[in-house]
Amino acid sequence: MENQKGFKISQYACAVLLIVSSIALVAYQVVSIEDVAGGLLYYVAQSFLLAGSIFGLDQYLRIIKKHYHEKPNE
Repeated sequence: MENQKGFKISQYACAVLLIVSSIALVAYQVVSIEDVAGGLLYYVAQSFLLAGSIFGLDQYLRIIKKHYHEKPNE
């Protein structure tokens, strides 16, 4: 059980780190050269997609588990 909790924490930390790093890189590039390169926009899109998948998939699995553990109404 403790191993599962550590895995979830590392998963969420990775997702948050991806979002923060992409925002920081865009902010740095806007300040330094007042433009955002196409490659950086691709990185931002991929990081947001991965972070959203991490959070969304976990929520989806929770809903499925809850649905299958409920007793049917008689």
